[in-house]
Amino acid sequence: HVQLVESGGGSVQTGGSLRLSCKASGFTYCMGWFRQAPGKAREGVATIDSENSPTYTGSVKGRFTISRDNNTNTLYLQMDRLIPGDTGVYYCAADMRPSMLPPLVRAYSVWGQGTQVTVS
Repeated sequence: HVQLVESGGGSVQTGGSLRLSCKASGFTYCMGWFRQAPGKAREGVATIDSENSPTYTGSVKGRFTISRDNNTNTLYLQMDRLIPGDTGVYYCAADMRPSMLPPLVRAYSVWGQGTQVTVS
């Protein structure tokens, strides 16, 4: 069973930056970051597959960068020019197999514990 451990959340002012990390205990095919704001449904933020092909939701394009280190099975999310609308609990997710569905809506079998990001 692959496990995910996240780190790097926190509180910043508008325009600031944060970097999230997610360490996987084994191989993953597709990994991604999802977030859930209070009172809202969880949404996909960014995903990346084993060939380092990224996908972003529209609201973060140009501000967030997803990357992964396949040598250490670690996923990153560099978040720049943060705005209050980015506030939420950010979850790392992973799956070991490809899917016919788009990366931001496909199913992921493994989830991290979540890390809070607050932008004021």
